[in-house]
Amino acid sequence: PVSSTLYGSRFLTGEVGRSVTHQCFYSITPANKHDRKYWCKLAGNGVCNTIISTTGYTLKDHAGRVSLEDIPQDGTFRVTMTDLKENDTGTYRCGIGTTNRDLYINLNLRVSADAGTSVPIELIRGEFRGSVSILCPPGDTQGGKKRFWCKLGRTSCILIADTEGYVGKSYQGRIFITPQESSGAFKILINDLKKEDSGLYRCGTGRLSAQDSPQVVALQVTAASTLPKRPKFLSGTVGGSLSLKCHYDPKGNYEKKYLCRWKDAHCLVLVDADGFVHESYEGRIQIASSDQEKGTYTVVVSHLQEEDAGWYWCGAKNGRTEHTSSVKLLIQKENHSLQEPETSTLVKPTLSQSLTTCSTPTHRSITGLTYAMGTVTESTNTLLPVTSPSTLPPVTSPSTFVTSPSQISDE
Repeated sequence: PVSSTLYGSRFLTGEVGRSVTHQCFYSITPANKHDRKYWCKLAGNGVCNTIISTTGYTLKDHAGRVSLEDIPQDGTFRVTMTDLKENDTGTYRCGIGTTNRDLYINLNLRVSADAGTSVPIELIRGEFRGSVSILCPPGDTQGGKKRFWCKLGRTSCILIADTEGYVGKSYQGRIFITPQESSGAFKILINDLKKEDSGLYRCGTGRLSAQDSPQVVALQVTAASTLPKRPKFLSGTVGGSLSLKCHYDPKGNYEKKYLCRWKDAHCLVLVDADGFVHESYEGRIQIASSDQEKGTYTVVVSHLQEEDAGWYWCGAKNGRTEHTSSVKLLIQKENHSLQEPETSTLVKPTLSQSLTTCSTPTHRSITGLTYAMGTVTESTNTLLPVTSPSTLPPVTSPSTFVTSPSQISDE
């Protein structure tokens, strides 16, 4: 990935006589959706010679064995080369624009007699400010190795989070790696999605530099959002109480609705809609109300303590998919203090009255964990619009290009 608006694999391998497919992902903007897409090969003089483009052009030497499929609604186009030859090895570009020097990324293709086939990239789509869940395939079934999630860069995979407690600065409070399931698989949950989260990722086990996990995921975050902007912080007072209202799609068949406490890429479930309460919160946390028709449930936490400060997640689970949102709780001490206003030092001091301020525990309510959920598939997240509560602060169908020798034209 060399651009926030265009990214794809940096390396491809293919076997002589077989085929290879490259997926190029782009931000779904009007310009990107309708502009020319191209696939070219770099020559020794630095010129990138077009092999195929969405204008209908195909290089004569590749007629009948190259195709380009643009899927603008998914923000991706795929180039497939068949009947590979060893001299197909080289540096290519996939790009967008009227010339081959516009927006592009370079990648290296290596064709050999015994190369393995490339694993397709899984596309995950999420809505800006929404959430996604990514299922990572089984790796080490013994469960002894750490799990990690990293973002592919030019030359390496940059660690985002792992099961040993590391979390990147920009992901604090919004990423959770689930415990390993019996199959050895695990999930990555991310919420409060940002536009810069778009890119290629890898989830794996063991050492970050190891290549034993072939799965690569393309995360596409939509540029626009139907979701309201939510407060990221909630303030409570020692000894007081507060309520958190969580939202979900009332039409969704969610098997579990919960509140968990986030720390170091883990999230400890404190209470759920089935009556579970974590022993350390017995007597001071409960789901006070639930409205299936409106798709809400309210969690009340009482007898607040200083150590309650931190990140909390609302979540709803449907099969392998989970929708989440997070908020950070700030705890203030009960404060009785005498404050003296500053006095003037010009001619003579002025006498001013002392002001006494005292704050007492109060019951605070927040609807900041408002989010919506909709029907999803394992690799797609579609979030439904919701109306921002009054209490919140202001704040094309696929086209395929395949040519035969009789359809060749000069570009």
